[in-house]
Amino acid sequence: MARGVKAQPPIEKENLKVGPTKKVAAGLVGVQKSFDIGLSEAGIARTIKTMRTVNRFDGFDCPGCAWPDPDDHRSGFEFCENGAKAFATEATKKRATPEMIGSMTVKQLSEMSDMELDKMGRITNPMILREESERYEEIGWEEAFSTISQATSALSSPKEAVLYTSGRTSNEAAFLWGTLARQIGTNNLPDCSNMCHESSGYALGKSIGIGKGTVKLSCFDKADLILVIGQNPGTNHPRMLTALSNCKKNGGSIISINPLEETAMRRFKHPQNPLHMLGSGTQIADEHIPVRIGGDAALLQGFAKVMIDEDSFDHAFIDEHTIDFDEWKKHIQSSDWDEIVLQSGISKTRIEEIGKVISKSRRMIVCWAMGLTQHENSVGVIQEIANLLLAGGHFGKPGAGACPVRGHSNVQGDRTVGINHHPSEEFLSACEDATGIDMPRERGYDAVDFVHAALDDNVRLYMAMGGNFVSAMSDTERVAEAISNIDLTVQISTKMNRSHLVTGKSALILPCLGRTEKDPAGFVTVENSMGVVHPSTGSLEPASQSLLSEPEIVCRIGKSCFPKGPFNWQSFTNYDETRDLISRCIPGFEDYNSRVREKGGFYLPNGPRDGPVWKTPSGKAHFFCNNLPERRLREGSFVMMTVRSHDQYNTTIYGMDDRYRGIYNSRRIVMMNPVDMEELRVVKGQEVDITSHWGDRDIHSERWKVVPYEIPKGNLCSYFPEANVLVPLESTAEGSNTPTSKWIEVTLSTRKARFWKSSSSNLN
Repeated sequence: MARGVKAQPPIEKENLKVGPTKKVAAGLVGVQKSFDIGLSEAGIARTIKTMRTVNRFDGFDCPGCAWPDPDDHRSGFEFCENGAKAFATEATKKRATPEMIGSMTVKQLSEMSDMELDKMGRITNPMILREESERYEEIGWEEAFSTISQATSALSSPKEAVLYTSGRTSNEAAFLWGTLARQIGTNNLPDCSNMCHESSGYALGKSIGIGKGTVKLSCFDKADLILVIGQNPGTNHPRMLTALSNCKKNGGSIISINPLEETAMRRFKHPQNPLHMLGSGTQIADEHIPVRIGGDAALLQGFAKVMIDEDSFDHAFIDEHTIDFDEWKKHIQSSDWDEIVLQSGISKTRIEEIGKVISKSRRMIVCWAMGLTQHENSVGVIQEIANLLLAGGHFGKPGAGACPVRGHSNVQGDRTVGINHHPSEEFLSACEDATGIDMPRERGYDAVDFVHAALDDNVRLYMAMGGNFVSAMSDTERVAEAISNIDLTVQISTKMNRSHLVTGKSALILPCLGRTEKDPAGFVTVENSMGVVHPSTGSLEPASQSLLSEPEIVCRIGKSCFPKGPFNWQSFTNYDETRDLISRCIPGFEDYNSRVREKGGFYLPNGPRDGPVWKTPSGKAHFFCNNLPERRLREGSFVMMTVRSHDQYNTTIYGMDDRYRGIYNSRRIVMMNPVDMEELRVVKGQEVDITSHWGDRDIHSERWKVVPYEIPKGNLCSYFPEANVLVPLESTAEGSNTPTSKWIEVTLSTRKARFWKSSSSNLN
């Protein structure tokens, strides 16, 4: 790597501790942890202030997950433990000043852990890493913008520019960011959706005509059955547990489908309910189905076979609203039970039991997250969900529908307002009329395409609106190689991360306001997982007087690059002007400024939920037939998936513990079935090396500690971002091009001997 920078965090020296998994989520410990992180980072006054204003009608939107708030009320503390970690670390009193950052070379900084980088605190001033330098130094805002303008002018083609977007970005900043890219002349707009829910959007768009979920939060109160598939709400979306417990209270049933039985799906103690806190809490999942990694498509087809046997279809709904049902029914009938059982790891009897429950449901919600979206066949898996929902008529009525649970606040909103590498002609034409900018029509790069282009030395300018692309993306070392080929990289950020160290030949850090902070230009807006657009207003004094808001940074870059128009960038530092512009470009945002000022904001239109109506070429919802994937592994191979620990949010590491899973003081771990451990003759805490295999390519990673865990035999689980290095760049989902972080073929070796033999066998 250039400058000797390390793309991966250092191998930890901490001693692994393994205890029992927790039996209940949240409760008093969750409350204590929420206050502990706030007090240690922000102090008592700032902690209380943020806790009292987060997710309030007149407060700021939590910078963590995109789970929605209730429509008509807010509780006393409308946040969760991991939300508290997100806003407390943003509100921290620690400061990463130019003196602190510049006191070390970027190589020295890269030898720090991800947690240590984050704990440096808020970046206070613009910084530049010049081409011949080893250290960052302070730079003025005007010089920074001029540097970007010069880099833009030096492009031999607009395709050499790439503008990345993190899910934290507001609607206003995201729309302006997309406009800037298109004035440069490119749709190269990769974003974090490409790495998470791109498969959901692609699949649902073809099946039901909208790439979003189709339920409201209130639907959870009315559902008689909720399937939670490939998701860990207790760590990733803790406030969802309240909605699930409400379903149980109202007589509904919940089924958890996941290779790991997560603590929060067992029992939940609501931290604001005294009876819950004193008692044993609410049992969440009535049943847990320990499906094999990658076995979800087979399991869902098994459920469909049971529906056929039970003849439990909503024929009136199917006849009026769908096409290709008969073809799908024949396809399911022809599927093989033996293959379904083999791939899913669940017995036919068990599948039939759950299938009959699904058949009887009249209001079913299916929730899922990245456990489904990061496989080669992810699009097909999600279409199997849509097929089940369509077959039962579970659209267009309260208590039923599809619920992809988005992982980052406003990642859905960013896509809605135009962060899209393949925008529609309708959108581009409207933007062209409203802005006067000639909009490019050529499809742009997604995240994987961007890395390939940079590896081929076809990217000269890369700008990132938030995020930590180097750590978030698959195949860490190849991503780092790609980034190092670029002339200028620009990070618009609040805190330090590895993407500030793995840079192009020169690099800029442009520090911005966080969600928690006062913005002199007023409030911004975001969209949650259920399509509600609402305001976000910070209340804390900015971490530094040198900070600018994200929309102002974009406008000033635009003004510097395009001083002669036709787009008057300066006028859009006024957020009302930006919202008026959005309302002229995107259906559903009419009268944006008035409606978003209403209490709780407004819902965007959603055909399958509101009608149902279907924005598809046929005008109806589609059943899709997908063959089960072929699952053949080398002898001695395992399938590994990556997950978060409880002490992290995406690539931000808050601490070293995963207390729900009973894993402490270590992150470089691999969870393994005890029977597999015995067969490989490894013991708890023993170090192994991991090698992933894709075609003729092998990727090696050293020194992972083995942890015994209840996971299906032949399956492994490790934390990202540490394990991302093992996900081959070439391994992506068909259709969506999402990295397959939930299906990695690997072999293990101890420090003394390797166990892998190069031959072929089936999944057993």
